[in-house]
Amino acid sequence: MSKRILDTLKKENIYISFSIVGDKEMRKLNKKHLGRDYPTDVLSFPINDKSEDGTYYLGDVVVNRDQAKRQAQKYGNDLEHEIADLAAHGVLHLLGVHHEGDGEVGEGSGR
Repeated sequence: MSKRILDTLKKENIYISFSIVGDKEMRKLNKKHLGRDYPTDVLSFPINDKSEDGTYYLGDVVVNRDQAKRQAQKYGNDLEHEIADLAAHGVLHLLGVHHEGDGEVGEGSGR
């Protein structure tokens, strides 16, 4: 495990925001933050900030339910399983695990 992941996991009161959106909203976010004019399955936005009350805000994970439905059918998962997989994938991005060529914003699953 990387040092960044281990350091993050040692923190207390870690906060992560999760949102579930459709293709239209995900496309807007993907275009705005990565310059890609198409929907993706998951985006992660690292914040890495400690608030005055001691809460460590790791970042935001946004999952595309429409893409999750398509992927669930493709991979033989149920929708809940696919959304959970995508959420976990997004958290890995927040912890610093990225695909080759990723920028600061974590992008889709790359399956």
